[in-house]
Amino acid sequence: MAFNFFRRGRSATEDALGERLPPGQYATEKWPVLHYGAVPKFDQASWDFRISGLVEEPVRLTYDEFMALPRKTVTRDVHCVTRWSMFDSEWEGVPFLEAVKLVKVQPEAQVVIVHAENNYTTNLPLPDVMRDDVLFVYRRNGEDIAREHGWPLRLFVPHLYFWKSAKWVRGLEFVAQDRPGFWEGYGYHMRGDPWNEERYDWQ
Repeated sequence: MAFNFFRRGRSATEDALGERLPPGQYATEKWPVLHYGAVPKFDQASWDFRISGLVEEPVRLTYDEFMALPRKTVTRDVHCVTRWSMFDSEWEGVPFLEAVKLVKVQPEAQVVIVHAENNYTTNLPLPDVMRDDVLFVYRRNGEDIAREHGWPLRLFVPHLYFWKSAKWVRGLEFVAQDRPGFWEGYGYHMRGDPWNEERYDWQ
């Protein structure tokens, strides 16, 4: 992956965005493709979504069952740790809060570990996902997202850096203690707040 970490000056668009542009970011209208490993194949017949960990009864959903859950559309900005920000996209998907209704989360659960294809994981404190704009998305601006952007299902957590919005999501694991996911294990911040520039764990 090629990261554009340094950029001098601000454009007129960036000046107009004001406080919507987090520190150290630049505005783009493109949606760069960044991920580790190959784009996985999708087999609808074998695809499933599992909710496990500190829940009373684990749940397994087929693709059709998951896609039958209530849907929602939000307009939000996204901010990547590699310093680009993309504004005013419309995202459609299943709210995280709707998926959680399928289980009873035990009181000791404090963190959710998001599991995705290629053994990818990322960690999120429950307050960061129990929000009405956190979705499992499959559509942007009225069109299905491309495979390289996470289709058929991508987590969408717009208030954190975009690596937390894991591609190719396959399940949730509720746990009591935080533990690093894939990129967090390579030195990325455990939370990733763009307005506090929480890019790396040494910050």
